[in-house]
Amino acid sequence: MTDSLLSVRNFRARFDGETGGDIWAVDGVSFDVERGETVCLVGESGSGKTVTCEALTRLVSADLDGEIRFGGRNLLGLSEAQLREVRGAEIAHVFQNPQGALDPVYSVGEQLREAVERNRDDLGESGDSGESGDSGESPDSPREVAIDLLDQVGIPEAATRYDDYPHEFSGGQKQRVVIALALAGDPDLLVADEPTTALDVTIQAQILDLLGELQDDRDVGVLFVTHDLGVAAQVADRIVVMYAGKVMERGGVSQIFDSPSHPYTRALFRCLPGWGSALDPIPGDPIDPADPPGGCRFHPRCSAAVPECGEGEQPDLYDADSQGESDHRVSCVFYGPDRNPAELDAERPTTPETARVPKEGDDD
Repeated sequence: MTDSLLSVRNFRARFDGETGGDIWAVDGVSFDVERGETVCLVGESGSGKTVTCEALTRLVSADLDGEIRFGGRNLLGLSEAQLREVRGAEIAHVFQNPQGALDPVYSVGEQLREAVERNRDDLGESGDSGESGDSGESPDSPREVAIDLLDQVGIPEAATRYDDYPHEFSGGQKQRVVIALALAGDPDLLVADEPTTALDVTIQAQILDLLGELQDDRDVGVLFVTHDLGVAAQVADRIVVMYAGKVMERGGVSQIFDSPSHPYTRALFRCLPGWGSALDPIPGDPIDPADPPGGCRFHPRCSAAVPECGEGEQPDLYDADSQGESDHRVSCVFYGPDRNPAELDAERPTTPETARVPKEGDDD
């Protein structure tokens, strides 16, 4: 969609292999993110989720191809100087490890203040006007804005904690600080890469609730990376299922959870407790990215594979309900013109009642 906040089309990312071959970590990925919605990239480790996200603002050293349109521009065509104006101020990242994202030798307040000042410099703004607050600085000074950001993300006694160092914060509090850093430039798109993986379940829920509240307040789009389908069920509006650098399936959260269509998506669900009589791990090993198989990337591990699954290129993204009007798409030969998806129905997992947390606006 041309008016999407973020539009990724046929995006590819190539790395040089250790033996000199090409490794296409991302190979022909397309999706959109609208303002105010959350799109989740899900899949096993090595699926290309993180490379896709970090390549948006060229944080990875790879050869990139395709189109990444944001704010009317193709980001892949911008210079490094132009990209610096996008990073933080328009697209901000929340990384997986908050400890690694914070500098241990500076207080969290100083790091936040630097982020505020940096974004103001990029925009050519000044923050030294206005009446003085209790601290003697104006309410829109970088220090006061940093304290307000700490308060917004739920850090108690934010003015006092401003001078504390990262090691004086718990894991959940550090992740809140990292989220505050991401919000310092008031971005339009927040890219959250496994932001709750290192946290226990209780703190994870708090961080997810915080991201939801901030999204509602600021009307930002969120691109959320996770391997946890339970997390995706809680936060996603739409889901993109990736495997070996390819999109296997994409659609609304209800479509994916109620009618998982690609054998890989179904295999992911069968790995979860509650989806069957016993856990059913996916057989085999992930493919070698330097030597991917022909046809569907998943076919060597797919119990439903037929000979044509290994022929040609990755199948097109066909309409999952065969009506041609759905945004639920699946890259599988069984949904093509010469096959019947009913052949896969015996493998369709049944969604347990507790598997998905309904989102506002879902049908009762």
